[in-house]
Amino acid sequence: MMFFAKGQARPQGQGTISALICLFLALFAGSKSYAVSDNLQFNGTLVADPCVLDPTTESVELDFGTVINKYLYINTRIHSQPFVIRLLECDLSLGTTVTMTFSGTADNELTDMLAITGTASGVAIGMELPDGTSLPFNKATPAFVLTEGSTELTLKGYVQGKPTAIQNRSIVNGTFNAVANFTLNYE
Repeated sequence: MMFFAKGQARPQGQGTISALICLFLALFAGSKSYAVSDNLQFNGTLVADPCVLDPTTESVELDFGTVINKYLYINTRIHSQPFVIRLLECDLSLGTTVTMTFSGTADNELTDMLAITGTASGVAIGMELPDGTSLPFNKATPAFVLTEGSTELTLKGYVQGKPTAIQNRSIVNGTFNAVANFTLNYE
């Protein structure tokens, strides 16, 4: 947009500055400012968790290595592999139990298990307690009892063939990955 003004001659550059000031005032002359008190509020809750998550177990990688499809056709799943999540500096005056929720994309057939990505198909990832009790994804685990100082939560993961893929012998070989996040809820 250009603004032209008529008037007497001025030194070079002064007319342009005056014209821009007039344009600026004209554009904002009709605007109004309002001030409202208390129109922005911040809220939150500051809490103390009973434990601190050990940074070395904050990110867990469970490598199943090579899974043989014939083994899945015969046994439906592989032997589970353990992994540990460590909680440090546990103060039992702040809480005595913890539940965990492992969140991720659920498999479309084995809905309590984790869907995989990659070139392989026909399998899903499952989790269980050391005694073999299944741990569904996207649901809270049973409560684990905390111990003063540090607590180790031992869990197991495994690969399982989908029932239709086993029945139709349609497991597709290839690489696979799955990602889940876990949250801790103390009580």
